[in-house]
Amino acid sequence: MPTKRLFGLFGMILLTIVAFAQIPVAEMDIPAFHARPPKTPQKPLLHGDQLKGPYFSHPYQVTAYQMAEKIPDILYQLPCYCRCDMALGHKSLRSCYEDSHGATCSICMREAVYAYQQKLKGKTASQIRAGIERAEYLEIDLEHIKL
Repeated sequence: MPTKRLFGLFGMILLTIVAFAQIPVAEMDIPAFHARPPKTPQKPLLHGDQLKGPYFSHPYQVTAYQMAEKIPDILYQLPCYCRCDMALGHKSLRSCYEDSHGATCSICMREAVYAYQQKLKGKTASQIRAGIERAEYLEIDLEHIKL
């Protein structure tokens, strides 16, 4: 009996390894995002007087939200590499700006600022996503961003 259980356990482990081997590692490491713009109305992003208080003590925090408000459908199509999809259940970078999370996370702010700047340069959501996956957003200096 113990031998059968051991072989059964070994078989399950082998099956799990084979199943995960079929998924490219790069796909497993990309946080949640949507491939297309939203088809239904989304929760509003924080804006206006909501951008005051302890979470918005630095001008760049407010500016990041103002930029996010201009490109919500782009943010919907972008992953957030702070991994808030796992920790907070976020579905895309857009989710970070529906509450105060985006103001408390430099990754979220840098990604949104990067997305806004790239959109102004005429880049598509998929091109911006590729840049985020290459970590180009890390070059953003939050202290010097301007809307």
